[in-house]
Amino acid sequence: MFSLIMAGGMGIRFWPASRASLPKQFLKVIGNRTLLQETVKRVSPLSRGENMYVVVNQAHEMLARKQLAGHDTQILAEPLSRNTAGCIGLAALHMRRRDKDMPIVILPADHHIADDEKFRRSLLHAAELAKSGCIVTLGVMPTRPETGYGYIKTGAGRHPATGEPVYAVERFVEKPDLETAIDYLADESYVWNSGIFAATAKTILSEIECLLPDLYSRLEEIDRAIDTPDYESVLASVYPNLESISIDHGVMERTVTPMYVLQADFDWSDVGSWQSLYDLRSNFHDENGNLFHGDSIALESKNNFLYSAGGRTISLLGVDDLIVVDTQDTVFVARIDRSQDLRKMVSRLMDEGRSDLC
Repeated sequence: MFSLIMAGGMGIRFWPASRASLPKQFLKVIGNRTLLQETVKRVSPLSRGENMYVVVNQAHEMLARKQLAGHDTQILAEPLSRNTAGCIGLAALHMRRRDKDMPIVILPADHHIADDEKFRRSLLHAAELAKSGCIVTLGVMPTRPETGYGYIKTGAGRHPATGEPVYAVERFVEKPDLETAIDYLADESYVWNSGIFAATAKTILSEIECLLPDLYSRLEEIDRAIDTPDYESVLASVYPNLESISIDHGVMERTVTPMYVLQADFDWSDVGSWQSLYDLRSNFHDENGNLFHGDSIALESKNNFLYSAGGRTISLLGVDDLIVVDTQDTVFVARIDRSQDLRKMVSRLMDEGRSDLC
């Protein structure tokens, strides 16, 4: 099978540790490897060498090559980000030339998976189903009323040849408010949308051609230049004009192609905020619920996350429920339950011309 790892995001929700020059997927926020390195390691037993593609922003190509030195991967660089439909479409062009009917497992570079073996088993099952021309997405059973994830409403179930139960996709659901999320938690037909799915290059590009014809026509311009001396110049010229739309909004929510949900049986997190990282690392909390990264200390304080990356010591006394991030050029402090709102801070800094901090 092919594997496509999407590593072009900017990771704003991990500001100020994550910047335009060093997005979240290139950070070591869990363990001794970056999130990108962990993702490549996780899927490498399924797709090696020429079958593993990593799509990055051109600005991070050298960083990606440095972090993946020693890993056998193919790196495709986007001149700029045009959301996931463009990213996936570009990679699918390259894969279609090699084998239009080989299944592709498509996944973000910055997620955390607790059990690699279970994860790979789910990918194998999804890929096997995708050979028939359908689209298979991985759904995760909710464990809490999460308002930071999108959901999928599942329909009728079926048992394919793999022996794993899969369900028809009834509809995709946007991130809910808390009351709605509580209802979803009580209804087993709702699963978290992991953003991980499988399909063939033929299926993906046919869907884009049908549902996003303008995007497809521009991808075809790029396709004609692949493996020619003009590829880089054509890519640079055409790519900025691609429609910027997610694969979910552009294809998944509108397709009439059979689409199924394979229910995942592994612990998963999109590590989408400082709070989600704090929750994910619960085994490393001290007796007062504090989590430390780098040189830091907390006295008479509870449930804080201290992230020191600036070479200084963070010291707290008598405060609770805070996220404190110290980098070389700025300090960020907030209630930890407001970490999902970080985009507001980054937007304000950009409005004030402080791109040096973003």
